[in-house]
Amino acid sequence: MELTVLEGVICAVNASDFTSEVISIGYYNIVNIESLVVSNGDIESCIITLTEPTTPLIFHAQPGGTFLFMGCFMYQYPKQILTIEQQVQSYVDAGMKITSQEDVEKALKSIGFYRLRGYSFQLYDNAAKKYVSGTKFEDIIKLYQFDQELSALVFPMISKIEVALRVRLVEALLIHGEPLVLQDSSIFKEKKLYWQNMSAVASEIARSNDVFIKHNFDNHDGEVPVWAAVEVLSFGTLSKIIKNLKTGTGSSYSILASNYQYRSKKGNLVKPSQKMLASWIQGVSVLRNMCAHNSRIYNRTIHTTPEILDADKITPPPAHNGLYQILLAMKYLRSSDEEWTVFVNAFDKLIQNNSDVVSFAAMNLPADWKEHLSV
Repeated sequence: MELTVLEGVICAVNASDFTSEVISIGYYNIVNIESLVVSNGDIESCIITLTEPTTPLIFHAQPGGTFLFMGCFMYQYPKQILTIEQQVQSYVDAGMKITSQEDVEKALKSIGFYRLRGYSFQLYDNAAKKYVSGTKFEDIIKLYQFDQELSALVFPMISKIEVALRVRLVEALLIHGEPLVLQDSSIFKEKKLYWQNMSAVASEIARSNDVFIKHNFDNHDGEVPVWAAVEVLSFGTLSKIIKNLKTGTGSSYSILASNYQYRSKKGNLVKPSQKMLASWIQGVSVLRNMCAHNSRIYNRTIHTTPEILDADKITPPPAHNGLYQILLAMKYLRSSDEEWTVFVNAFDKLIQNNSDVVSFAAMNLPADWKEHLSV
């Protein structure tokens, strides 16, 4: 935020939602706020009076000039802090059936009111400001438990996909017969992007505490072979490296992509484009991180866009990407058909066991989802 200095200690400021209490701005203090301009209930501008600085500033603001506003106004958050008892009462007031207040309080203390809200969206009527008739707190808990089991099912599958991708990438890069092949810019398309990627590679290797990285630092003059480097690189960096590889018959990319061929409309086996493969990796990476950080994945917009094969697209297309689109990316990147089939069957069983509360729409699943996810 910028302040315009008018006459030494008088400044004009654009701001919103703040109090007139004395607030520190660098070495200045606000002592008065006046001439408020309010639009639609929000404060758009005002004139504030500042004290003389108590300590000399490194730089001086000139009349009519600007300087960066380093302080902050205390935003007055409109929502009330609720006790556990008030949280329970808010459920009751919104029409939720509570069988045991003690059980609800116990769940709120261990899971949290805010986290559980994410599982109640599909059961809440925003227009009426009430839960759908018949909604029980047990329904919310069951959806939460479903999400936990879903995450526990998805994460190991992603781990297998990730390990296989790293192995396949190393295999593809080693056709050049050079352990330090990542340092060879000639196998990459764009040199500027290559150096940007190598900066990320160097940073991620330097941050690693893995014993095999330390071994190379101590015994090989800090040079790290590709099979060790790839083990510590993030999914995002791997995706960028893959996207910048040169293509063509016999290239590293061609060899890598041959592991992820799919059937075209004509029934031919086709290698994915670099953009397509990178989008799959990015999508799976986002879901991986959500699982790793215990984020909700049920009834969730997932902000990434993997390229979906025409045969698997939903008509009409959904308003946003959800679990279905990322599961398809996982299918395209699967480590083996056998492991993937076990996963799909386990996912199907999990849905069936929770069919009384689970919504296909909340996961973007079409009615024939199993047909699309099966191999």
